[in-house]
Amino acid sequence: MTRQEVVRNLEASGIIAVIRLNDVKKLEHIVEALSRSGVKAMEITMTTPDAIQIIRTISGKVASDFFVGVGTVLDPETARAAIHAGAQFVVSPILNIEIIKMAHRYDRAMIPGAFTPTEILHAWDNGADIVKVFPATVLGPKYFKDIHGPLPQIKLTPTGGVNLNNAAEFMRANASCLGVGTALLDKELIDKSDWKGLTNHAAAFVEQVKIGRTAN
Repeated sequence: MTRQEVVRNLEASGIIAVIRLNDVKKLEHIVEALSRSGVKAMEITMTTPDAIQIIRTISGKVASDFFVGVGTVLDPETARAAIHAGAQFVVSPILNIEIIKMAHRYDRAMIPGAFTPTEILHAWDNGADIVKVFPATVLGPKYFKDIHGPLPQIKLTPTGGVNLNNAAEFMRANASCLGVGTALLDKELIDKSDWKGLTNHAAAFVEQVKIGRTAN
């Protein structure tokens, strides 16, 4: 699948689940619960112990319509290792042009982090498939509207501070998709292995994405 096709699927799903787990024994159950809810993408961060091996293992087990990516990538070498392990998209909290080049060398989507209008445009001009506004907690959905005023062509995704109360508002502000971590991956539900509860919780996020898009 080309990186453009991956981007279209990330946008169609609307949500990228951001995984930061110390115990990954339950990861397959988490993937199944998310997939049943309509969430079809997961970003496994490099802050997760043995992240590369986890990506290699889980990539070989997920359905073809579920997309596994790597997050918190700080250098092109890490991006390459994750891509060889099966990552279909690469996410970074920073803007490093060499990571974009590396991902595109292997036809993988790259989502770099940026904060200011200058950084956002610089990322887009250098090939970013989507630009991650990070940390979105500080700026909120209104910032997306402000950026899209002069820069309507740029695809943006928020990470940091996205929850059920503001997910629809981010979509109304024309976010391409949402990166959601702990607000989606409820620790209590996972600790209790309440996979039906996790599916229902994730489905509530999917519903908010639909509500936000319908309002546009």
